[in-house]
Amino acid sequence: MRKSGPNILRWVSIGLLLAAVALFFYELLAFSRKRARMPEGLAVAGVPVGGLSQSGALEKLLQVYSTPIEIMYDDQLIQLNPASVGFRLDTEVMLAAAELERTGTDFWSGFWDFLWNRPGDPTAIPLRADYSPVQLEFTLRDIAARYDQPSLPAEPIPGSPSFTPGKPGRVLDISRAEELIAEVLQVPYNRRLTLPIVPDAAPRPTFETLEILLKQNIDVADFDGLAVIYLVDLRTGEKLHFAYYENQDIPTEPDIAFTAASTIKIGIATAFIRFFDQPLDPEADRLLSEMITLSGNAPADWLMERVDNETGPLIVSETLNEIGLENSFIVAWYHPPPIPLSGIYPQTPGNQRVDINTDPDPLNQTTASEIGMLLGDIYDCAKGGGTLVAVFPDQISQDECVILINLLAQNDIGVLIEAGVPEGTRVAHKHGWTSSPLDMVSDAGVVFSPGGDYVLSIFLWNEQEMIWDPTKNLVAGLSQAVYNYFNPPIE
Repeated sequence: MRKSGPNILRWVSIGLLLAAVALFFYELLAFSRKRARMPEGLAVAGVPVGGLSQSGALEKLLQVYSTPIEIMYDDQLIQLNPASVGFRLDTEVMLAAAELERTGTDFWSGFWDFLWNRPGDPTAIPLRADYSPVQLEFTLRDIAARYDQPSLPAEPIPGSPSFTPGKPGRVLDISRAEELIAEVLQVPYNRRLTLPIVPDAAPRPTFETLEILLKQNIDVADFDGLAVIYLVDLRTGEKLHFAYYENQDIPTEPDIAFTAASTIKIGIATAFIRFFDQPLDPEADRLLSEMITLSGNAPADWLMERVDNETGPLIVSETLNEIGLENSFIVAWYHPPPIPLSGIYPQTPGNQRVDINTDPDPLNQTTASEIGMLLGDIYDCAKGGGTLVAVFPDQISQDECVILINLLAQNDIGVLIEAGVPEGTRVAHKHGWTSSPLDMVSDAGVVFSPGGDYVLSIFLWNEQEMIWDPTKNLVAGLSQAVYNYFNPPIE
């Protein structure tokens, strides 16, 4: 009788071998199918694409990155389509990198890892994309135009020295918004942001608007003489300078010569500190104070005599000329006789104009702009710079200019420029006018205000004698308008 044991074992062995071969080819087919798709754990531009075909990965990338960005402007929701700002994925480069990840591993090494269930390390392909900054800026400006609430400047009230209150607003910070949106465009999820909104302070009116207001005030005051106004914003250097005669504009080049009267005492004080160092003796201190605060002519003469007992006024004029003031001079003592020490009456561009003549004192003249420039130079010197320090580096110091500013600020008369500013406002100024007849009134000073320091020089002249009260009130009203320009009301 034959035994069947060996035959059974043989068939079992053959069966197991066939099963192993079948399993091998099954696993090989499964691995081949898996290898034909994106590797597990692969992310392209932050989007998981493991197990997807190349077309599937492309579709998912486009779907994710075409999702509109949710933008909040305050409580307004805005949907921003990435295509509207020129956003474009460089899918060709990214999918080529993904394909390299898929095929970069040796087939049989990958199959061996597959058999042992050893997944590869997660791989990330970085985003490759661009957008149009021009289109993004255009889009943001369109959003700003629709939702911004710009501030409103203070506006002049015609015929008055006052302004309507300005109104602050809020506006989109476009440059910062561009940065934030550029960042959100490059992330696949949580594509939302709140736009940066910044306060928009109410701007002050322009100098052009102020000039219109000042001329309106002159018209309303029924002043038909000559008004010359010179104004400098000491923070920015911006200037306003106009001449208004018989309610019409006339040229300011060259500026118009006026009798300087006591305003030239600013120049006398400047020349004196040039030649005499601090600390001054008590008598010099007293003379300076009386010349500025009491407008004393005798102290002015005494100070000029200290400079030079024969040619003191001429040295004052030379000092003014050296800093570029070609229309400003004093060539005689205040006390008689009224004759020029130089033997001639100076001719300047300002007093040689043929279209306008204020009949200025031939011995003592200036212009609204030049006395304003001198005050600006003193202010700059008190800050440590400017023309006076540059021209007279070893003769005029910062401390001396501070003393001069303080001295001018003690000239408290309560009218003209001072009357147009709030009580307690510091005004370093010098006034001057003629009498018998009163045909010229002037005041020039530095005004220290919360909204900025400025130089204001106002000169009025009329062929007919002026009446004091309406004239001083006009200067005060012009001063008030300028102060309100630098310190406009805000809601």
